Amino acid sequence: MSKQSKAKRDKRKKLQPKRPINRLNAQQQVQNHAVLTNEEGQVVAAIGLQGTEWLLAIGGQTMGNADNPIPMLAMLKHLSNVQEKEGRKVNLEYSSQLQQLIDDLAADEGKTADEYLTQLVSEFEGVEGEEGEDAETAEPAADAGEDAPMADEAGTDAAADATPAASDDKPQA
Repeated sequence: MSKQSKAKRDKRKKLQPKRPINRLNAQQQVQNHAVLTNEEGQVVAAIGLQGTEWLLAIGGQTMGNADNPIPMLAMLKHLSNVQEKEGRKVNLEYSSQLQQLIDDLAADEGKTADEYLTQLVSEFEGVEGEEGEDAETAEPAADAGEDAPMADEAGTDAAADATPAASDDKPQA
């Protein structure tokens, strides 16, 4: 080998266009299938498909994954209902592939897609209602002596959060 062969090789490498490094476990692109946006058009939450795995992203961070996206869609629908009850305008759009999955599952149970999705959303509302009732009725009755000051502090914090000065126009998840 000549003394200049390394210099020639380095020069040739610099002139070649950059190419991505292909790894064995290369991440596939995420395809959005359901997107919840606020009135400014910002994405609040989304469901995407990466390979064969469904991902749930809220606030720009991946929160979970699953093999079945329908419970995640029901959760986004519930979130949109809660946001609308609070006076915020949100828009939930989902793909035809996700709609087809809902149609197939609803047909298996002999329901329409809207009835099936409404049933799943009502399950989220039931869980939220049960947790709220348990927290209000069971804890003070269990041991009122120790928990009473903490309940008062939590109540004042909740009241402070409800004031217009403390509320932001940002969706809260």
